[in-house]
Amino acid sequence: MDRIKISILILAITMLGACTSNPIQTKETMSSEPDNSYVKSDSEQHRWNLGDLYTNDEAWRKSKEEIDSKIDGFGQYKGTLTDDASKLADALEARTAIQMELWRLYSYAGKRSDEDLRDPHALEMRQSLDSIATRIDQATSYYKPELLTADKQKLERFITEEERLAAYDMYLQDTLRAAPHTLDENGEKILATSGLISDSASTLYEILTNAEIPWPTITLSDGQEVRLDQSAYEKYRESSNREDRIKVFEAFWGTYKKYEKTIGVALYEQMKKDLFYAEVRNYGSTMEHALHEDNIPTAVYSALVDTTNANLDTLHRYFRLRGRMLGIDDLSYHDIYPPLVESSSKYPIDKGKALVLAALEPLGKEYVSTVRRGFDERWMDTYPRPGKRSGAYSSGSAYEVHPYILMNYNDDYSSVSTLAHEWGHTMHSYLANGTQPFPKAHYSTFVAEVASTINEAFLLDHALKQAKSDEEKLFYLGSALETLRGTFFRQTMFAEFELKIHQLVAEGEALSGNRLTGIYADIVRRYHGHDQGVLKVDDLYTVEWAFIPHFYMNYYVYQYATSIAASSLFAKDILDGKAGAAEAFLEVLKSGGSEYPYQALANAGVDLATPAPYEALFAQMNRIMDEIETILNKRA
Repeated sequence: MDRIKISILILAITMLGACTSNPIQTKETMSSEPDNSYVKSDSEQHRWNLGDLYTNDEAWRKSKEEIDSKIDGFGQYKGTLTDDASKLADALEARTAIQMELWRLYSYAGKRSDEDLRDPHALEMRQSLDSIATRIDQATSYYKPELLTADKQKLERFITEEERLAAYDMYLQDTLRAAPHTLDENGEKILATSGLISDSASTLYEILTNAEIPWPTITLSDGQEVRLDQSAYEKYRESSNREDRIKVFEAFWGTYKKYEKTIGVALYEQMKKDLFYAEVRNYGSTMEHALHEDNIPTAVYSALVDTTNANLDTLHRYFRLRGRMLGIDDLSYHDIYPPLVESSSKYPIDKGKALVLAALEPLGKEYVSTVRRGFDERWMDTYPRPGKRSGAYSSGSAYEVHPYILMNYNDDYSSVSTLAHEWGHTMHSYLANGTQPFPKAHYSTFVAEVASTINEAFLLDHALKQAKSDEEKLFYLGSALETLRGTFFRQTMFAEFELKIHQLVAEGEALSGNRLTGIYADIVRRYHGHDQGVLKVDDLYTVEWAFIPHFYMNYYVYQYATSIAASSLFAKDILDGKAGAAEAFLEVLKSGGSEYPYQALANAGVDLATPAPYEALFAQMNRIMDEIETILNKRA
């Protein structure tokens, strides 16, 4: 596996994993000191059991030393990969074995660190693996160049001659597909070595924003003093008191504004890094490079951005409806997070689990029973604690061990939605790992978010069926609208910003923090109808780009939008009782990485390079708003 791919994967696992039910970026960032009011329980039953990975840190250390000692052994395969099918299988299986253990090591170390980000020992455990990953890439950097000395027919013959190579057919196909972008052995070794410094920008950003920025303390209207870190911002930006929201926004974004220059340097360096790898590997653009790995047509990105911009009136309709429901005539950016309908309902974890299990019944008994087993066997770390990473993710990287989930459960409906979302990721990993061999088990983010957001659709359907009043229906319908806004429109807005700044750097432009703020301001205001008087976006709030960790992951965010468009169509077919729909969807999950993700979805009837899936989502959003307005008009 290329070092670049490992770096992205490990960042996704340890920093972000999978997006939460409403991918507003605070849910993917971490806080070194969560608000103590979030802490519900520190009992063992609510903590994940890392003993399934390694019994203790000492067992982890011994495993690390063991794979470290094996790296030099890859020299024995050099010059033999194209001799015969058996030798090629031996070499690939040797690398697979060490990669599997490396991923397991990363999984344990990352979770140990996430339990308490203040623990330097756990952080050092994770960091100590980077040099090993680089050495593995260096030691196997000759694989692809050597394989490319053989023609396609020879490699295809090897696959038919040696049954062990069936697990590597996608790898060999990808190797041939990447031939125009693969360097010679020395070039590949240099690129592998560059992995030692390639994460500098993202590491700087992560440490600065999550460990060193001094968060302000504000006093709310009820006299409560709040240390306004990311977790507290996420909580209090939803306050029903508008003055409190304004105070939260001004303090939080005012803090980021103070670090605009430094974070601007970090993001500019990230853009230059992405451009470097794209040019060295002979891609036409950074986007082409990023999408090539999963063989995704660039037409997908274009269709998403263009179709969304042509339908911003749907988003503007939502904001006007929000203003009506909240009774606000001069809607502003600090008004987009409070729930459309207040609910005093509490969803303690046992109730949340029961709701999720009931909601997932359309996917079958085996699916539901596996989720229940995961609850019982402590696959999940449930509640916030001081020092624990905030947000939520699912990590299925340890192939031979069940996936794990990090939650920061707050006893509200949003937490239930996040719970359903993360178990979608977890079941995707569980099914793919249980069906595919390791080389074909890892699936793309492009399809991953389909597995998670479809669970949210099932939860909404179940909640609406259980609703006992119009008020309760309004609450769930409003939650659905906010999910569509946050997961589709917001992420597409981020994707457009990311594309723009990549293009500017490719054209030789320099990007300061101040200029990044100006670029973001133009886009965020267009999406929110600022100039049309739909929703005002204050100057201070346009530093929001500095808060988004996904921009350090090279064209990552667009996949949230494409995925929720795809999952909406899948969910409709399943809930409508279409014959074989659930089975077909589960087969997509089980396929893992045995098929290119765009093609897998297209074969199932969802072509994300066309406007159709996005237009279907806009139609769904308008139907929800029609239903809400019907209820509201009855009261008028």
